[in-house]
Amino acid sequence: MAVEKLQAQIERALREMGVQDPVTVALERPRNPEHGDWATNVALTLAKPLRKAPRQIAEELAERIDRAAAGIRSAEVAGPGFINFRLSTDYLRDGLVRIVREGERYGRNESGAGKPVNVEFVSANPTGPLHIGHGRQAALGDAVAELLAWAGWAVHREYYYNDAGEQINRLTRSVWARYQQAVGREVTFPDDGYHGEYVREIAQALVAEHGDRFAGDESAETLDAMRVFAVARLRAEQNRDLDGFRVRFDTYFLESSLYGSGAVEDTIRRLRETGHVYEKDGAVWLRTTEFGDDKDRVMVKSTGFPTYFLPDVAYHVNKWERGFHRAINVQGSDHHGTVARVRAGLQALGLPQGYPEYELHQMVLVMRGGQEVKFSKRAGDYVTMRELYDEVGVDVARYFFLMRRAEAQLTFDLDLALDQSDKNPVYKIQYAHARLSSIFRRAEVDPATLDAMSADLDLLSHESETDLVKLLLRFPEEIAISAEAHTPHAICAYLEEVAGAVNSWYHAGNRDASLRVIGDAVSPEQSRARLVLSRAVQTVLRNGLALLGISAPERMARAETADGAESAENADEGAAA
Repeated sequence: MAVEKLQAQIERALREMGVQDPVTVALERPRNPEHGDWATNVALTLAKPLRKAPRQIAEELAERIDRAAAGIRSAEVAGPGFINFRLSTDYLRDGLVRIVREGERYGRNESGAGKPVNVEFVSANPTGPLHIGHGRQAALGDAVAELLAWAGWAVHREYYYNDAGEQINRLTRSVWARYQQAVGREVTFPDDGYHGEYVREIAQALVAEHGDRFAGDESAETLDAMRVFAVARLRAEQNRDLDGFRVRFDTYFLESSLYGSGAVEDTIRRLRETGHVYEKDGAVWLRTTEFGDDKDRVMVKSTGFPTYFLPDVAYHVNKWERGFHRAINVQGSDHHGTVARVRAGLQALGLPQGYPEYELHQMVLVMRGGQEVKFSKRAGDYVTMRELYDEVGVDVARYFFLMRRAEAQLTFDLDLALDQSDKNPVYKIQYAHARLSSIFRRAEVDPATLDAMSADLDLLSHESETDLVKLLLRFPEEIAISAEAHTPHAICAYLEEVAGAVNSWYHAGNRDASLRVIGDAVSPEQSRARLVLSRAVQTVLRNGLALLGISAPERMARAETADGAESAENADEGAAA
């Protein structure tokens, strides 16, 4: 990456100037592009230790930097001691060749060094269909996992679900009541039961398989059979919905296994041995306040049953012992209260502070025509993930779930999601990819056969072309930063920026025929160079969309905009020639 090469050369030059202590060289992009591609204020930070004026330090530093090795063509001192850098033509040309050569691997790095990381997400209890909050979490968790994979981590996707407990008991009682009603018995539905139509569907399936065999039977054996039946059906449905949403998992971890294996009891024993456990009011407590929690937490209630806190600790001990010394939990903001207590329990057992990492997302509000869409016909009291992506499409649903920062509440605008114009950001990005594919069809060139080394890329001298190349060369940096910060929304913003730059470059050819990719006003050499640029753009858009789990179509119909502009792909193909 350009920033790493430039930082290395600045650090080398500083050592030549007698700076022995490590110096953090901060590089940032100037707000005004006319000031250059990168800028640093490092000279201002060294004025005191070097006992020189910042501008004098900046001038000496600018002279000592090896421009060729740094990938820059100029280093200009500005103001009291800032240095502005401009990327060299050689760097841009070599970078363009690298994009085409690396293809599907462009943007990847090895910072993770193949180390294992566990990313747990969705983890919905099997008590009903997945709702839109699960949809946001599915898209977010999957994208975070993929970002880490692109950064060289060995990623393991995990789904943890509670197949026992009070919520499952409520589901069982709900199914039992609907079953009894289905076989003609009058029973009262529990006040705290699940009222969705899906419960009736489960009851009808029980009737279809067992007839009235369980009529009037409320024995433990019958309830257990209904529990197993209901959980199996809902788990299968959740799996189908996630599969349709292009989300996969490597492991499905059952909470019940922690009890069956003795892990919960073992965790209690190990915590007692730490000396941080005490008893009060008949319950067993852990002094989590000694590890940063705001109050101590109950591990085992006075009834003898563990709280949710205890199996959570046992589960994360299990992760650690499976070799996942880095773990990331993608969860809803309603889990905020569990963060401190789980970490405290793990620290009491000797695990490091800050384990596991948490990525908490806010709720989703679905709007249509300016009004909130509240309920599902099938789920009863919420909108399901499946209903949403069946209506707007998987690509749009995933993108809309990802395009805002996780900690921000998301308003999912159905009207915008169904819009097929540039107002819809995912459509804009996909269409940029499709219109470049149309150029290759028009040119009758297979983009996979392009030889970037044989093209005279110095011919890409127009501002719209050089700006686009610089933007494409940012892609590895965007991946590295987003992988570290767990911010797939930043990749969305970057891809929208690329799509906007593609449009500017593309439409420059409408105004000036000599700037087109192919055509009578363009030489074969210019056309070849611009086809290489087209292929590089395709690569970045395709890789970025793939990372987000979104397709990169090669053909798309284009809806007519309000001003009547470009109503179909053919209109864009004409602009290429």
